[in-house]
Amino acid sequence: MAEPHIRVAGLTLAYGSFIIQRDLNFTVNRGDVFIIMGGSGCGKSTLLRHMIGLQKPAAGHVYFGEQGLWDVSDGERARLMRRCGVLYQSGALWSSMTLAENIALPLAEYTRLNPAEIRELVSLKLALVGLAGFEDYYPAEISGGMQKRAGLARAMALDPEILFFDEPSAGLDPISAKLLDDLILSLRDSLGSTIVVVTHELASIFAIGNNSVFLDPESRTMIASGDPRKLLAESGDPRVQAFLTRGIAHPDGH
Repeated sequence: MAEPHIRVAGLTLAYGSFIIQRDLNFTVNRGDVFIIMGGSGCGKSTLLRHMIGLQKPAAGHVYFGEQGLWDVSDGERARLMRRCGVLYQSGALWSSMTLAENIALPLAEYTRLNPAEIRELVSLKLALVGLAGFEDYYPAEISGGMQKRAGLARAMALDPEILFFDEPSAGLDPISAKLLDDLILSLRDSLGSTIVVVTHELASIFAIGNNSVFLDPESRTMIASGDPRKLLAESGDPRVQAFLTRGIAHPDGH
């Protein structure tokens, strides 16, 4: 039986009087790799910002379990968000710090671990993402794909229940993007995390997603939700079909 982890109810995203998306209703179940998808300018990253507590909705609710993210105090919301890790599109690493120092930041701020314990945890997180031995490298000294993986190690520093990714494979070559997809799935399986991914990359959508919401920029609302492969096979909406069949015949590439 699927267990709801995040529930979005009647959510409207707006900047002032300009509505980006309205009436969003969907559930992210525990253990999902949930894809937020749609064409450019539909509000995917804006929706993510609302789900991680950075932007207040014009209307509606985001629930973590039974708790409304915007119905609690700032302090309680901050506590809720510490159960989450975020990998931003750029990786968002501090360029003046080594990988170890970057990953140690949240551990130093939010735990009472001593420096030796932090160093040990940092090495473990880097090993989890395939960067064992890279503790003392600076971001500029490693490739874009490795920077993304280091950003992921930092997102995982506090052992979050939920990981959020904003366009994780943006700027990566196909091989690096595939390695990142494989890593996302292995982390979901080994850590039991729920994962929410903003992406428009079809290869990733079909490789990792088991649930999704499709945002339409013209009607400014969601027009589909569910397993992307099922949507490809069963959705009669031409906008969904056009998005999911861009340049490929089938999700398996044949």
